Amino acid sequence: MNATDRTPADLLSSALAADPGRPLVTFYDDATGERVELSVATFANWVAKTANLLQDELSVEPGDRVTLLLPAHWQTAVWLLACASVGAVADVAGNPAAADVVVSGPDTLEAARACPGSRIALALRPLGGRFPQPPEGFADYAVEVPGQSDRFVPYAPVDPEEPALIVAGREFTGAEVVERARAEATELGLTGPGSRLLSGLPYDTWEGLNAGLYGPLATGGSVVLCRNLDRLGDDALDKRVESERVTAIAR
Repeated sequence: MNATDRTPADLLSSALAADPGRPLVTFYDDATGERVELSVATFANWVAKTANLLQDELSVEPGDRVTLLLPAHWQTAVWLLACASVGAVADVAGNPAAADVVVSGPDTLEAARACPGSRIALALRPLGGRFPQPPEGFADYAVEVPGQSDRFVPYAPVDPEEPALIVAGREFTGAEVVERARAEATELGLTGPGSRLLSGLPYDTWEGLNAGLYGPLATGGSVVLCRNLDRLGDDALDKRVESERVTAIAR
C-alpha cells in the first residue's frame, strides 16, 4: 500500500511489490467444503490473465460495462481487479441487458442471456474447474483464461477519476474505492499489515465488497472470504478463526 495508489489495480501492484508470497485471499465454501488460498502473486497472476482476456479477446475498453452476476467468491475478486486493471466498470449484480460483457455463475445463466455482448460463464467449481458441458451461448472462463499472458499492460492508462464500480445502485470512481476502503479500515478492524479479516458478507453491497476485498487490499492485510458461512456452527467458526489467525470478523 502506497499513498500514491489511486485505483484498486494500483493497490494490487503495491501489494505485489511489497510481499508477493503472503496470503491475500483465503476462500471457503461451507456448502462444498472447498478451501483455496491465494498468495498476492497467485492472485495477481489470475488478475493479469483475466485482464488480458477482457482486453485482447473481448475487446473491452476503459468505460465499458462488465456486469458481474457472481457470488462472494475468490474468482469474483479476480474479476473485480481485472476490470479495474483495464479501466472497465464492474457492475455488481447489475442489469445484463445494459452491459457490454456479462460474467455469470451457474445459477444466473438465464438472466445473463439478456446481455447483447459477450457472455462468460464460471462454473465456480473447486480449483477453478470447467463446466462438464459449456453453457450454450457462453464462453467457459476456465477454458479461456489459462492461455492468456501472465503479464498485463493496459492499452490506455486507467483514469482514477472515471467510474470503476457500481454496486447496490451506487457508482464509485477508482479513486473513491481506494479512499473509502482506507477511510473505513478501522471500522472493520483492519489496523495495517498483518490484519486478517474473516468476512461472511455477500458481494452485492459496498460493505461486503469492502470487507471481502478492498479493505484488506488497501491496508496490506488479507481476507478469509467465506461463502455459505451460515452453515458453519459456532464451534467450527471458532476453530477457523484460530487456525486462520483471524484478527477481525465481518458477518
